[in-house]
Amino acid sequence: MHVMIFGAGYSGKAISNALKTQASTIAGTTRSEDKFSSLTAAGMTPFLFDGAHLNDELITAMGNVTHLVQSIAPGKEGDPLLALLGDDLKRLLPNLKWLAYLSTVGVYGDHDGAWVDEDTPCRPVSARSVERSAAETAWTAAAQKANVPLATLRLSGIYGPGRNTFMNFEKGTARRLVKKDQVFNRIRVEDIGAALTFLALRNESGVFNVTDDEPAPPQDVVSFAATLMGVEPPPEQAFETADLTPMARSFYGENKRVSNARIKRLGFDFGFPDYKISLTQLWKNGLWRG
Repeated sequence: MHVMIFGAGYSGKAISNALKTQASTIAGTTRSEDKFSSLTAAGMTPFLFDGAHLNDELITAMGNVTHLVQSIAPGKEGDPLLALLGDDLKRLLPNLKWLAYLSTVGVYGDHDGAWVDEDTPCRPVSARSVERSAAETAWTAAAQKANVPLATLRLSGIYGPGRNTFMNFEKGTARRLVKKDQVFNRIRVEDIGAALTFLALRNESGVFNVTDDEPAPPQDVVSFAATLMGVEPPPEQAFETADLTPMARSFYGENKRVSNARIKRLGFDFGFPDYKISLTQLWKNGLWRG
């Protein structure tokens, strides 16, 4: 297995860590040479990719890739990697055997707190999620044309070591925003790596929600973290009057409960199935700072 992760950031590093015992080689792209050392530390051979063109070094490495992971967000012009690969994935990836696209549960849009699964029609609300949905469609078409299995992983709110509620307390940015009946799903970053590895080893194709078991109000997560830390939680704030960036406010425009039953039916077990198990492990093991 020769893996390349386009956009090897927070999730990409967890994926590399999960795959390291299975893969012969793992490469990862970043926009900056300053990040080469962090990719190397995560077990990847680093390559530069600016999102606009493929350099000769990267093209040469792509010739050996058997498993491709695309983690770079699309923009108004569509998916940056597909734009460069064109309508023939095998032209630059002649040995490609399996493909993963990291998407978001945002493609489902707002469902007033109802449960959704992979068969629920997508009706994205935010511009970001509209772009994701279009990219999913484009990758599906490209994979079918190349006759390569594609697993689309729809991820919920990502957190883990170095990116969590405890960090917000330490930085003084923890807030308890309350919007009536609002819930969110979350996913521990190590479970993204484990789920992708599970799907890759089985050569699975299709759409999979990679998310926890317990959609919960965001203020409950903050309160639970405060209890673990032995500190007072911040006062509750009404969402309607809170000072939020447009992006932060847009997240609250979608309310749904996301089912992970499909990947569990295949036999996958989440290591961190709910935020209480996960936050307790992060705090008690001292892993929360990363």
